[in-house]
Amino acid sequence: MLWIEKYRPKTFDQIIGQEKVLRHLRSFAEQKNVPHMIVFGPHGSGKSASIECMARVLYGEYWQENTTVLSAADLFSQGKAYLEQDERFSHIFQKDASLINNVKYIIKWYSSIRPLNAEFKLMVFEGAEQLTFEAQQALRRIMERFSSTCRFILCTTNPSSIIPAISSRCLPLFFAPLSAGEIHGRLQAIMSEEGIDREQVAPEDLELIEHAARGDLRKAIMLLQLHVARGEEIDITEISESETLTISAAAFSALRQGQLEKANALVQSLMVDYGLSGKEVLRELRTVSTREYNDARIAVALADTDYLLGHAGNDFLQIDALLARIAREVFS
Repeated sequence: MLWIEKYRPKTFDQIIGQEKVLRHLRSFAEQKNVPHMIVFGPHGSGKSASIECMARVLYGEYWQENTTVLSAADLFSQGKAYLEQDERFSHIFQKDASLINNVKYIIKWYSSIRPLNAEFKLMVFEGAEQLTFEAQQALRRIMERFSSTCRFILCTTNPSSIIPAISSRCLPLFFAPLSAGEIHGRLQAIMSEEGIDREQVAPEDLELIEHAARGDLRKAIMLLQLHVARGEEIDITEISESETLTISAAAFSALRQGQLEKANALVQSLMVDYGLSGKEVLRELRTVSTREYNDARIAVALADTDYLLGHAGNDFLQIDALLARIAREVFS
């Protein structure tokens, strides 16, 4: 069994970090008064698990019946086939209708159903940055009409992809990336539970895993399980290499060749197709620049953009401005 599922939190007390956000969610559940929310933050920071824990407190044994989770990424990548094959939607799926009309109908259908032993139910959109503009416009109207029977929660790594008409109706809750110390404590607890000693996972290996995870607890747990399963020394760098890092390297290559538009398209694909936030894109670009260029001007540009993103700067605008600045100051 995958450890990310085996050790998935079932209660608020099992979630590490995020104390301020959990205080809000716990209060909402205890008072049985949940607003519409946009829950955002990097991958593996506890967004989905926290919403699930809130639903367990809110609805007790009926939490699954009163919670509908829709993966926007799967929906808009697989299209109508996703709805047709999912047993939750197959009985109301309309073959002759378009994908967007099916999406509208299904959201409206689920949000209009009266919940079981509760005043309202929850509808959670995983990967909400993948929702198209038309789908978000439809969702806005449904939110207005069915708020008495349904509360909507959008989980995303890129909150700037949510249209203002929806974001203005939602409470924003930010999940910060976990610190190395928090990840270390959780991995140590899992190792203790699994009976793993220091001979199987040396302290330096654990430190490498924590560094490679970069605040993503889910990734850290997966790397730990892989290390233990292989029973030999592994190259964390090789395992951590990803498509997103390759695309980031291609963007730098395009900048070096004077192809700013191509670089912009590549980086935007990281945010649109891969669902990365501006901060995560910045991290990928920083990794490539440190490894291949090590130029002080790039480092300063990255730092300035990081500051702007930390002060509510629009992800797309700031990343585009960063690429233009690097092209002008470094590769012109």
